[in-house]
Amino acid sequence: MRGWLLLGLAIWLQGCSGMLFYPERGLPYTPALLQLDYRDLHLRAADGTRLHAWWLPAKAGGAPKGTVLHLHGNGGNLASHLGGSFWLPAQGYQVLLLDYRGYGLSEGSPSLPAVYRDIDAAFAWLEQAGEVQGRPLFVLGQSLGGALAAHYLAAQPQRRAGLSALILDGVPASYREVARDILRRTWLSWPLQVPLSRLVPDADSAIHAMPRLEGLPLLIYHSVDDPLVPLSNGLRLYQAARPPRAFQPTRGGHVQTFADPAWRQLMLLFMSDPRGFVERHPSADISNLENPE
Repeated sequence: MRGWLLLGLAIWLQGCSGMLFYPERGLPYTPALLQLDYRDLHLRAADGTRLHAWWLPAKAGGAPKGTVLHLHGNGGNLASHLGGSFWLPAQGYQVLLLDYRGYGLSEGSPSLPAVYRDIDAAFAWLEQAGEVQGRPLFVLGQSLGGALAAHYLAAQPQRRAGLSALILDGVPASYREVARDILRRTWLSWPLQVPLSRLVPDADSAIHAMPRLEGLPLLIYHSVDDPLVPLSNGLRLYQAARPPRAFQPTRGGHVQTFADPAWRQLMLLFMSDPRGFVERHPSADISNLENPE
């Protein structure tokens, strides 16, 4: 019993929402390892926190087709999530890949709602960057990054109005359900999964933001095989969202979508004409996706 009380206290002391973040300091490598051009950026959040980001310019030889703000998941840092967007510069898109506070070379410690200031700092930088102006702007949110993006954009209509589309990949519908799933994985915390998960604030969860994103074209990827964030999360987000939106089931591990060239091509097709894509590619029947063959 004493061990359980200590576990509960530890979760409480780390700020409840801290259960959602698993940052790693430092950077094991840079985009140069993949022979990508890049630039280190240092942004300032509204509270003064210094943030690190990578800017990946589009390949030389033509005007950029657009810009993608990549918001990564809850573990690691920029380097461990480069696989989600490293392929975009070769396709003509420039990328801003942000590390939240406490991740990589960024200062501070991650928590809600502080990380929304980090996203706001990224948008502020994009608003003044000359190479971004006059071109389509997209947000790619993977896992926790997608949940953060959904809540932020729902609360920021001016930012939302400047976007061409939002792409979500393996996004949890509810923070509280994510915490409960984490707690049920060990015998020590399993008996307390319900009461301890209730310490995690759920008001910011993506499921609540979906109806407020009306008018913003939305593409939702989610793997049928996802072992960390079950497929039901993506289905619930799709059902809660308003048109125009599309749902694309995939296969493979959590946020490993863009390891498959087919899903890269689908995203490129979507970004070339988000509203037209949704009209031309109505989502497949999702009624049987919970039990794939």
